[in-house]
Parts: sequence; structure tokens; C-alpha cells
Amino acid sequence: MHRAVKSRALCRALATASAGIESAYKTSVLPNGLTVASELMPGTRTATVGVWINAGSRADDPKSSGTAHFLEHLAFKGTKRRTQHNLELEIENLGSQINAYTSRENTVYYTKCLSEDLKQNVDILSDLLTKSRLEPRAIENERHVILQESDEVDKMFDEVVFDHLHAVAFKGQDLGRTILGPRELIKTINQNDLKKYITTNYKGDRMALIGVGCVDHDKLVEMGELYFGNLKKSDIPFQQSGNDLPRFYGEEIRVQDDTMPTTHVALAVEGVSWSAPDFFVASVANGIVGTWDRALGGSNSPLAIAAATSGPRGTPIANSFMAYTTSYADTGLLGVYFTAEKGHDLSLLVNAIQKEWGRLALGNITEKEVENSKAQLKASLLLVLDDSTAIAEDIGRQLVNTGYRLSPEEVFKRVDSRWKCGKLAATFAYN
Repeated sequence: MHRAVKSRALCRALATASAGIESAYKTSVLPNGLTVASELMPGTRTATVGVWINAGSRADDPKSSGTAHFLEHLAFKGTKRRTQHNLELEIENLGSQINAYTSRENTVYYTKCLSEDLKQNVDILSDLLTKSRLEPRAIENERHVILQESDEVDKMFDEVVFDHLHAVAFKGQDLGRTILGPRELIKTINQNDLKKYITTNYKGDRMALIGVGCVDHDKLVEMGELYFGNLKKSDIPFQQSGNDLPRFYGEEIRVQDDTMPTTHVALAVEGVSWSAPDFFVASVANGIVGTWDRALGGSNSPLAIAAATSGPRGTPIANSFMAYTTSYADTGLLGVYFTAEKGHDLSLLVNAIQKEWGRLALGNITEKEVENSKAQLKASLLLVLDDSTAIAEDIGRQLVNTGYRLSPEEVFKRVDSRWKCGKLAATFAYN
């Protein structure tokens, strides 16, 4: 009874919060295809404003892989209107916080600022994206910085494992390339490569200007027209993979390093895209598999019990595991990442994971497991949307990757609708 009451209370809270979010959300599309989206947050004097671009490392030319990430570095090194020093001083004087990142499918620049400085921050973002100087000296300086960053990433074993996973799962394809690019190509990227990437991918219909917080939508539209209205529209409507969907390869790669005390492993099956009908079904399946940490415990899922007790004399066979879903425009990965001490029999946990996947595929799951996973999924969504930056990220990611934004209320409806254990089993077996 307590669980049921608690669940109903959570649903009422989610519905109330999401209804308010939905009513404050507005979108407009400029003649050049640029989407302008805003969400008003009453009671705040700050805002997050940013540009989300449907172009990341996946859009790199294979011969200059790493260009998208290289551009992110160079954007802050001076524009045709602002030197690097003036740019840094202006942002500091405004008290704004500016950030950028590159993923496999997106490039993002955003600032958090006082509402009265919103227009100046949009001006800065436009300058960074459309008027970067790309000076040869700055290119050479940043080349060394990026190579150092590559060295640092090589020490982040979770990043390395997932890069290898993408390389084997999407062998010879754009999704299989790393975001930073291979060192040998980082050393050769030049000004022409950078300019070509911008002219090819920075198109109005592949970009969204997002403002969340103390934001007037009509004024944000005016800013979009003023600062981004000169961007051209794609000659042909953009499709991430064209007519050829990515091919998933069920293969294996092992990297042996006997100096490491811990083994890092990522397993995956083919997952679903952002806009797939079964996206939320896969997310619930992911929640049923769950996560576990030897130091924290706390989970009683079948896989957690196996991880904690299947070693010699009932000892743990892993340090931790995490079920994950990674989605892209036209495909995805669904799997489990785990770590284990050197010398452990990894096949024990691999077999346990495959057994858990088999249980899902056969539908040997309970309604309670499904309901618990659904509740965790909805709660995690609401909890992450706790400030203007997180909401802007949610809006921007959805708009550039799917072309639309599902409000939290709409997400909850999709999570709750048409749910049967058989549906989950059929979807997981298909993947």
C-alpha cells in the first residue's frame, strides 16, 4: 500500500510540474530554417542560451577526422570582431559562464547569464560560430593542446573502452570514429578542413537557438533573426545517414595491458535511435538490468545478485556494472559496462549478463520489475531538469536529433502507455 500511495503521489507531482513546463515552452522557425525555442522559468533573473547544431564528429570527412572537435577549440581563440583577450574580458565582465562540447552527432555552444545580458550573449555565440578567425598560428597552438587532450583521454579507461566499442560495432563507418580523431590526422588538420566543415554543416535548418529561464520568446526570435538570419539553408534537406542505415557488427576487440590492475569491459547489442517507437521500451529494459557497485551495494536485481555472489565461495565477480543505452539519429547501442579486478574470471559476469538479456528476451520478468523501472525512469527525468541549463540541454538535444521536443508530460504518457511484459520482451529480442 505504501508503494502504491508513493507512486501515485510521484505521478501527480510529475504531471503538475510537466504541465507548467509545457505551457511555458514556445518555438518558432526562421525563414532560413533555424529553430528558435524558449522556455520561461518564472521567478528567475538568469537564463541559459545556446546553439545546438546537428553536426558532430560523425560529420567529419574521414580524411580529416577530428575537425568538429578542433573547431570547438578554435572558436574561443578570436573572431573577426573580438580578439581572444577581448572575448575573455567581455565574458568575465558580464559574469557569464560559457561552455561548448562536441559529440558524435552534435556541436553545442551555450552560456548562462543574467537576463539583461541575454542579447549580448547571443551576439557572442553568433560571433564564435560564424566569424571565427581560424588563424594558422592559433591552429598550430591548439593542435598541441588537442594532442595533449588525446593523451589525457587515453588514461580515461571508460572513454577508451566505449571508443573501441564504437569502432568495432560500427566498423568502417562514421559512428565508429572517435570524437577527437586519431593522432595522425589531428596533426594534419588545416584551415581549409575547418572552413569546409563550417560551410558544409553550419546551416540554419540544422541549428537551434535555445533560451531557458528569464527569456521573452519574441525577443529571442528577434535576436535569432539579427545574429543568425544570415546563415544559409541546406540545399537538400539534411538526413544524418542518407539512404544507408548504419550496419551493426557483432564482433569483439580485446586490448591487453598487464600493467592495469582493473579490467574494463563494454558489451552491447544493437539499440534504438532517438526517435524509434521503442526508445522508451529500451530505456525501461535498461532499468530492469540496473546498476550495481561493490562498495555501495543496494541493488537486488538478478544481475546484481550474480555479480555480488558468483565468485569463489560466494564472493563478488566484479567491482561494478552499469546498464546503458546510447542512441543516435538512426541506430543505437544497448548494453552493460563493467569493471573487475585483474585475474577474475570475466566469463562468469559475461554469462550472467547474457542470461539476464535472455530473461528479458523471453519475457521472464514481473510487472513489479517493469513498474519499478518505469518509476525510476520518470523520476530521473524530472530530477535532472532542475535548472535552466539542464532544460536547455533537453530541448536542444531533442530538437536537433528528432526535429521535435517531447515535454516531460508527453514522455510520461509514452512510458506508461501500452505496457506489457510481452511488449518489452519482443522489443528486446528484436534488438
